[in-house]
Amino acid sequence: MNNPLNPGLRRCSWCSEDPIYQAYHDQEWGLFVQDDKVLFEFILLEGAQAGLSWTTILFRRDHYRLAFDDYDYHKIALYGEEKVESLMQNPGIIRNRAKIKSTITNAQAFLKIQNEFGSFIQYTQQFFPEPLPFIRRAKKKSDIPVENEISQAMSKDMKKRGFKFFGSVICYAYLQATGAINDHTEDCFLFPKS
Repeated sequence: MNNPLNPGLRRCSWCSEDPIYQAYHDQEWGLFVQDDKVLFEFILLEGAQAGLSWTTILFRRDHYRLAFDDYDYHKIALYGEEKVESLMQNPGIIRNRAKIKSTITNAQAFLKIQNEFGSFIQYTQQFFPEPLPFIRRAKKKSDIPVENEISQAMSKDMKKRGFKFFGSVICYAYLQATGAINDHTEDCFLFPKS
């Protein structure tokens, strides 16, 4: 996909013409994130996306930020039934009770991981054979898996720790989005050259 800001640059072929999607690809997807707040934001958004298109979530991202206290997992971990009911009335987010409740459970589990490992990225690193970020050498979209042994092991461990809506496929998408796995294809202007 050509980059209209610079026609000589190409994006990954999965990136649509939608400006929100292109901005997400160009400014976020595959960039290595170590900040726990941002890492939790993507856990929340990936869980909300389960069964839906990613653009559906991107269009609602600002609504999620407002509805879930700017992704403050300390606050979210304390949400009670009254807050769940309030969120169920919010037309700006996906009003799925199981997904909303899983966000609370996931915030609680996230805090436990922080306490045990010091940060979520330290927890993540144990599933990789080398220091992060892990750069794959995909020539084209069809070379990129939807899951792998890393996402399988990590999602299995996260489920044991209480996480919901975070299976292996969602985990792999999360690792791509947060740049733990860099899957920009070789023809993309964001493919790491070194």
